[in-house]
Amino acid sequence: MTKIIEIFNVSPSSPQELPSEASLPLTFFDILWLRLPPVQRIFFYEFPHQPSLFFNTFLPKLKQSLSLALFHFYPLLGHLIWPIDSHKPIIKYTKGNTLSLTLAESDADFNLLSGNNFCEATQVHHLLSSLSISHDQASVLALQVTLFPNTGFSIGVTSHHAVLDGKSSTSFIKSWAYLCRSLEIGDSEPKSKSESESPLLLPHEFYPFYDRKVIKDPNGFEAKYLSDWLKHGGTNNRSLKVWDLEVPEDSVRGLFQLSRLDIEKLKQFIVSRQKGLRNENKNLHLSTFVVSLAYACICRVKADESENKTVKIAFSVDCRNRLTWPIPATYFGNCIGARLAAVGTSELLGENGLTVAVKVLSEALETLKDGVLKGAENWSSWLLDGVVNADVKTYGTAGSPKFEVYSTDFGCGKPKKVEVVSIDRTGAISISDCRNGDGVEIGFVSKKKAMETFASLFVKGIAS
Repeated sequence: MTKIIEIFNVSPSSPQELPSEASLPLTFFDILWLRLPPVQRIFFYEFPHQPSLFFNTFLPKLKQSLSLALFHFYPLLGHLIWPIDSHKPIIKYTKGNTLSLTLAESDADFNLLSGNNFCEATQVHHLLSSLSISHDQASVLALQVTLFPNTGFSIGVTSHHAVLDGKSSTSFIKSWAYLCRSLEIGDSEPKSKSESESPLLLPHEFYPFYDRKVIKDPNGFEAKYLSDWLKHGGTNNRSLKVWDLEVPEDSVRGLFQLSRLDIEKLKQFIVSRQKGLRNENKNLHLSTFVVSLAYACICRVKADESENKTVKIAFSVDCRNRLTWPIPATYFGNCIGARLAAVGTSELLGENGLTVAVKVLSEALETLKDGVLKGAENWSSWLLDGVVNADVKTYGTAGSPKFEVYSTDFGCGKPKKVEVVSIDRTGAISISDCRNGDGVEIGFVSKKKAMETFASLFVKGIAS
């Protein structure tokens, strides 16, 4: 059982230094995700101390550092709206906006929820707060801190996908964590006015860049995506309501690890099989991401016993360093492209299935040489078609090992576990770094029988 203790409305530090009003227009990168469900992630931390230490010492630091972080990331205090006189939605910030931070306490088993064992998919939902979303406006971010007395706590993050991509979201959380661990023991006490008006500085790699003029759209992708959304679900549908996707009944959540040694073994296996094929592909991308994703997809296709004729594997590509014009690494917002690899289900189920999966993923990556925006006119159609096409099974991805989520330290050490919760609604496969730094973690949600089959295939495939 989880009990809500208090809901704080957190203001940014030094609000007088922020504009009284500000707005950020959505770019085509943002509009692509307009009605996708929010992205939800939970960070679990060990905290084997008395609750009094948490409430009296650590919680004030969390709140103050959040206020400091919001000074730098003030658009997160705003709302997504679609003004009647605007052809597209915007993020609107007004002085006085606050962020909802929910404080809760749970008597659930912390070690169970933060372990690698299977658990019911919905078992962690009580550790997250929801965004406030109507047809007319949507909040951007919701946070929840949940204490498990004497064992640990969790930080649940719910973010609007049309406002933040994974890189921007994790950059904000890491900025908050950096500021929290930078506070001295006494800094959680109220400061004098002059002191409070000097927010702690962030490292250069965390400072958000807001200028939307750096996003060019010479090919009219924005108009295409807007048109697709306006036609979806009605005529001239300007609703900001996100898709209400259901969590499949009796589904469980699983998390699996591939060590560096495991990944190297898989690479060697792929190379050996590739040499024996007639149509040898010299341009295989044997990166950790490709090999891990290919292996996870092969195991899932077999475990799911899919009757679909075709399998599609969709994955995101960070565009910040791949466009012909410069985009700062700290650009705030969505700046990700999509690639789609399609293959017949029977090919993946064959003895060379892993090599085939790597081959089609490599071919999708090869198209980056023609520009990361190649095929961008089809991205919105891919999203919508994936919802309705019964002959195709699509596996999406969430997260990236490059986010290094396990380096998110609020001053009490690395997370024991980081979970992408929202994959239970989207069916995506999450991929991240590992707590011990050795390899990657792969997570997904499915029926218990399929999960158990996947686990068996996953272990046997590495051992053989």
